[in-house]
Amino acid sequence: MSVGKILGLDKVVTLFNIIRQNGGIRASLYKLYRQDELKDGVLVGEDKFGNKYYENPRYFYSRNRWVEYSDKFNMDYDGSQIPAEWFGWMHYKTDLPPHQDPSRPRYKWMTNYNENLTGTTAQYVPYSTTRPKVEAWLPPRKSSV
Repeated sequence: MSVGKILGLDKVVTLFNIIRQNGGIRASLYKLYRQDELKDGVLVGEDKFGNKYYENPRYFYSRNRWVEYSDKFNMDYDGSQIPAEWFGWMHYKTDLPPHQDPSRPRYKWMTNYNENLTGTTAQYVPYSTTRPKVEAWLPPRKSSV
């Protein structure tokens, strides 16, 4: 065992490699602010929304694939912004990313992906055309004397 490994210098070298891969100190701090962690990995692909997908086999299985959401989402990103074709790759249903998988079906009737808008002003709110069975109770007003 080397002296550098005993002193933990290999960890420092790994930290500097992660910072270098993420674009320097300023970019790494911004990424740390947005995503709460810094990782190094190989860029596997990018979807039409600008999300970037990475992989690093050194990490534990189920933690070695991740997405970095596009800057256009700012801090308002969630898992529903991953399109279906990348969802399968992210959850280990396939080892091939969408652009390398020739067996993926492409039909005319397939619609474009829409993210889940629940909790926003654009959410779907159904309305009822039937009269409610229970009516709200309004307390009687006190008469002023």
